[in-house]
Amino acid sequence: MAPRTALCFASLAVLLCLHLGRSHAQTHAQNIAWNAIFSTSSKMVLVPVTVTDHYGKTIAGLEAKDFVVSDDQPPQQIVSFGTQDTPCSAGLVLDISGSMRNTLDMVKASARAFVRAASNNDEFLLLTVSTQPAVNSAFTSDLAELEENIATTKPGGFTALIDTVHPGLNQMRKGRNAQRALVIVSDGMDNHSQYSKGELLRVALEADVQVYAIIIDNGAGSSSTSGFPFRPSMIAKPGQQAAQRQGPDLLEELAEKTGGLYFHARNLAQAQEAMTKAGQALRNEYVLGYQPADSGSSGKWHRIRVKTSLPKVNIHARNGYYAP
Repeated sequence: MAPRTALCFASLAVLLCLHLGRSHAQTHAQNIAWNAIFSTSSKMVLVPVTVTDHYGKTIAGLEAKDFVVSDDQPPQQIVSFGTQDTPCSAGLVLDISGSMRNTLDMVKASARAFVRAASNNDEFLLLTVSTQPAVNSAFTSDLAELEENIATTKPGGFTALIDTVHPGLNQMRKGRNAQRALVIVSDGMDNHSQYSKGELLRVALEADVQVYAIIIDNGAGSSSTSGFPFRPSMIAKPGQQAAQRQGPDLLEELAEKTGGLYFHARNLAQAQEAMTKAGQALRNEYVLGYQPADSGSSGKWHRIRVKTSLPKVNIHARNGYYAP
């Protein structure tokens, strides 16, 4: 009996660890986790979904019947559905590098507006992008201190954007809340990172963190706050235009694949509006739960697709997960 008893205790220990590691992952609508839940007997996948109109405004009041979710093509039965406004652990990634010198005040103001709209029990992590990535503030709910840290940042240096977002996604694991998002405010330029785009995307898909991007359009020829008048000579050649699009394209892809949103802003009003919409989206999500058939392959990529029968709306949801 002793070996059998030991085995039982070992099994209970494993299940307890799984339970503690996923303690927020309940299917009740008021306590839904924001990542995939797996156990030895069954598998539940929970998918946060944001629905917006053409202007990026969040649409509320939908029901489970309004959605169709597929996992590797086959449609799935939605067995859990909920909406909620829960505390959020949000990481702010502010680009303070030299390329943002003329728009840094706009970045700071929009970041402060996002922080001031915080709900009870929200917490924030502050990272800044320059030659070397920096964690300016670990997770904190002290909003006054956080705003002071934002206000005192100074521009300069090269732009190691990917090298800041990559460890930032890992830092998000330290957040105490089940709902987690990384909000990046940058022009997308990167000229000093060691990590590759592919490495960053892999980490983003594994992190179960939604990425929201506020892309500052501060390039020459745009109606940005740089103050420079437009001249035909400022129009980039096709090859230059492609290179200039790499950064914004990366931020858009990060947001799309992780179920977040992205916005383009050319002035303070647009940046603050984008931050407001990002905050609303974070606090007005639907969570769809389903139990896919066992694939039998650990590490296999499962593609998720969420649709709705409603016309003229946009669906934002992560596009897949790796089976444990």
